[in-house]
Amino acid sequence: MSEYARIGVDTSKSVFTLRCVDGSGGVVKRRELKRGQFAGFFERLSPCEVVLEACGGSHHWARRLAGFGHRVKLIPPQYVKPFVKRGKNDRADAEAICVAAAQPGMRFVPVKSAAGQAAALTLKLRGLLVAERTRLVNALRGHAGEFGVVAGVGVGRVSALLEKIASDPAVPGAAKEMLAELGEEIARLEARIEALEARVVAEHKANPVSVRLAAVPGIGPIGALSLALEVEAAAFASGRHFAAWLGLTPRDRSTGGKRRLGGISRAGHARLRQLLVLGATAVIRTAKPGGRNATAWLLDLLGRKPRKLAAVALANKMARIVWAMMARGEEYRRSPVAA
Repeated sequence: MSEYARIGVDTSKSVFTLRCVDGSGGVVKRRELKRGQFAGFFERLSPCEVVLEACGGSHHWARRLAGFGHRVKLIPPQYVKPFVKRGKNDRADAEAICVAAAQPGMRFVPVKSAAGQAAALTLKLRGLLVAERTRLVNALRGHAGEFGVVAGVGVGRVSALLEKIASDPAVPGAAKEMLAELGEEIARLEARIEALEARVVAEHKANPVSVRLAAVPGIGPIGALSLALEVEAAAFASGRHFAAWLGLTPRDRSTGGKRRLGGISRAGHARLRQLLVLGATAVIRTAKPGGRNATAWLLDLLGRKPRKLAAVALANKMARIVWAMMARGEEYRRSPVAA
């Protein structure tokens, strides 16, 4: 049996700070290890509980330490922060990790497999390229506007904007050359994004969970595959807990017996929340009496609330449906359409 009941680890790029405690929470050892010494230290140690913050590289180290027989837990950084007493240094962080992990009812992050992380890279790379394309399109429109050449907003208007720049005699030749370079870079990014999207669709069709989720109105191949790869339904007690984790529930500021609810908390996975809200907005845009996705609940909500608020409420409902389908292995059951 190990002499340590729990080890809190504050990770960094090259130095790892350890706080080792016994069963009563008393400090047995404090130690700092170089990156090259970290795995060897735990390989020689008897199995014990090891707690790390869920941050960059934490899933890799969790898999390595679990291979040595240790019980590894990943704790969200926002749950650690309240236990930092004063100041900000590695030893204070390691202490806060140990104290937070000992709290009853504390929630932890499931450790991802290497294959799961690799499968999600296609979606993440696509997101990076889309953001880069948006940045370049905005730069092109901004620079063209300096010479009085304007066009409609959107990636689809780039070709028309480049044609206007090339045919405008008021634009200097040097500017035309540089703006054409921007246009070529946008075109290269567009081709790479299309190739990645084709790969995403293929991965979506090969994933049975993703195919099931795509039957939910407002969830397409990208959203379905993101949910299938990023969400572990067993980690949430109910659909309400999953929606709260996504940040789709009101921020609670109640006090003195008075209930005060504000806007959504925006906690959890920002990209999944964004995909659900965008999907809900698309459903609302076509929601009309007798329409395919126009349920009585949605039409009644649209009659009482602003469209943006209704989109968040619908995204919350979609999140609960997704959790139920993933947790129970069920198919989507479409609600009756309102007359």
